[in-house]
Amino acid sequence: MDFIKDGFTISTEKEKLDIDLIHSFLNRTYWAEGISKEVITRSIEGSLCFGVFENDKQVGFARMITDKATFAYLADVFIIEEFRGRGLSKWLMEIIMSHPDLQGLRRMILVTKDAHGLYKQFGFTPLINVDRWMNILDPDVYKR
Repeated sequence: MDFIKDGFTISTEKEKLDIDLIHSFLNRTYWAEGISKEVITRSIEGSLCFGVFENDKQVGFARMITDKATFAYLADVFIIEEFRGRGLSKWLMEIIMSHPDLQGLRRMILVTKDAHGLYKQFGFTPLINVDRWMNILDPDVYKR
């Protein structure tokens, strides 16, 4: 599925994704530093992915880890530095939030250190009843 606007395309076709670009970018982030290309490839295989392109050049990415019925986790959202400030992240979120496979879900979650303003525009709020949530976190897993 492709969406076109102002010379850019958002595609959900995984074969169009530039794994090298995704790896290069994510490997430098606070949330995935040290991640291997093999782990990225596996994560893409198990997710609903959204690539942002200018012509054939990938300039952004996001993925939803979802059962497409009840739950989705938004992860690995980025627009490369030289394409920021053009409204691409907002358009990407509009496409994600309106995707047919993500309608009627009971819960969508994400984790962010610094993009709360973007996600609030799409209905994301801080967790409530945080005492009910549990997790296993291994922040250095990609560095080993």
